[in-house]
Amino acid sequence: MNTSGFDKPDYFGAADLRICQGVFDIVTSEAGVEPRSEEGERIAAIVVQLYRQGVKEPDRLRVVVESARGINIAKAA
Repeated sequence: MNTSGFDKPDYFGAADLRICQGVFDIVTSEAGVEPRSEEGERIAAIVVQLYRQGVKEPDRLRVVVESARGINIAKAA
């Protein structure tokens, strides 16, 4: 019996964290947002929520997060 919890589909591991952290770092840096600010916290929550919903490709995740927060819209055009 595996009781470690690592086989759960909602497990969030180190590789997942690295992807989310990388996207978070890029979005906050490009938007000029202080990572520890309220806006930074909102961005972090959106990154993790979207990632858990299946947006796992870093470039796509970044674009969706930026769209959700109204960041860099002109850059994507």
